[in-house]
Amino acid sequence: MFARQIALAALLPLGLFQPVQAEPVTHHVLENGLEVVVIEDRRAPVVVNMVWYRVGAADEPPGQSGIAHFLEHLMFKGTDTLGPGEFSAVVEANGGRDNAFTSWDYTGYFQRVAADRLELMVEMEADRMVNLSFTEAEWLPERDVILEERGQVLESRVGAQFNEAMLATLYKAHPYGTPIIGWRHEMEGLTGAMAMDFHAAHYGPNNAIAVIAGDVDTDAALALARAHYGAIPPNPAVATVPRPTEPPHLAARRLSFEDARVGTPYVSRIYLAPPRRAGDQAEAAALQMLAALLGGSATTSVLERRLNFDEGIALSAWAGYNGLARDHATFSLGMAPVEGVSLAEGEAALDRVVAEFLRDGVDLEQFERVRRQLRASEIYALDDMQARARQYGVALSIGLTIDDVRGWIDALEAVTPEDVIAAGQMLLDTRASVTGFLTRPEPEASTEFSQ
Repeated sequence: MFARQIALAALLPLGLFQPVQAEPVTHHVLENGLEVVVIEDRRAPVVVNMVWYRVGAADEPPGQSGIAHFLEHLMFKGTDTLGPGEFSAVVEANGGRDNAFTSWDYTGYFQRVAADRLELMVEMEADRMVNLSFTEAEWLPERDVILEERGQVLESRVGAQFNEAMLATLYKAHPYGTPIIGWRHEMEGLTGAMAMDFHAAHYGPNNAIAVIAGDVDTDAALALARAHYGAIPPNPAVATVPRPTEPPHLAARRLSFEDARVGTPYVSRIYLAPPRRAGDQAEAAALQMLAALLGGSATTSVLERRLNFDEGIALSAWAGYNGLARDHATFSLGMAPVEGVSLAEGEAALDRVVAEFLRDGVDLEQFERVRRQLRASEIYALDDMQARARQYGVALSIGLTIDDVRGWIDALEAVTPEDVIAAGQMLLDTRASVTGFLTRPEPEASTEFSQ
């Protein structure tokens, strides 16, 4: 049904496809510095409570990679009033679910519960903002958990290892080149004291954003936030951590990653790109359109149409833009060649098609179709209450504003074909990129012989 709605939306005249009326979104700053976003959505008696901290893996002390993610795990161990695991047990006992996540730029915690349980969630979240408590008997096994997690989600997946190597090669100095989960040899040395120090340095209302979305009254939600979060004094230790700046990129970088587990070899390239910027998202919107035109569809995108269907040399081809970052965004291209086509040949074909696209310009019919699809995707996302809460939390965590979130669809609408070509010509300079080949080792030549 969703796919059919998108297809129908693409056929509508642009002027007829107006966004649905979004529920009220308000933004407030408490006296202690905590930002509060309330999103009213009365369609179901459910609420999402989120707290975001403006600190992540890119802010870790040298030699302590993974400490932000380790602390995220330890936040569930207890407080002065809640025992180990009791936080999640209370959420579950009240019919809800909870979880957390860590990025390079932020760490977030959330609960999704019945609307009449909101105050309990706010009260517990405020408690662990300042009263975190755990013992060695609790943090030591949790370190084993995150080491096992690294093994399961990264080291056991050759594609994830390849991407880790690509990012480590792309960034010369910036900590975005360090994996969020951490390097194993440094994770093995993390301690509870390090986690507590990181909590003391970065967690507090003056470095946090609370997002409450769902079946709530704005004034009532603000009253809860003031009663529980507002009672916490600002953390005087909170300060923006200076991050190493990325020096100029003057030469393209390459790597070859060989692993016997590789099923389908492919070539991937990642470029440094401008992120979405507060107050001026035009450049990021053009890059989003460029990615959608080049690789946003498995059947109609430029790369898929040319390399897969017309020339028959690719199993798949793709492009993507990730602009939601505080310092640097990335733009990626890639293709998986068919049997008999080498990775070098695949890379040459990829470059050729992109060069022709930038030379010949955008097909206007394709441009309008992609623009409608992007618009439809953004509008239908408004139906997901938790996704909307996340949208605002991510944006405010990386320095965007409420107006930037509200204005993203309009920024996409304002992009012209000329903007897309200019963005591609600006961006696709291989000196600010890393190109990687993911492949299987060549079979060793046999030293046996027979008479």
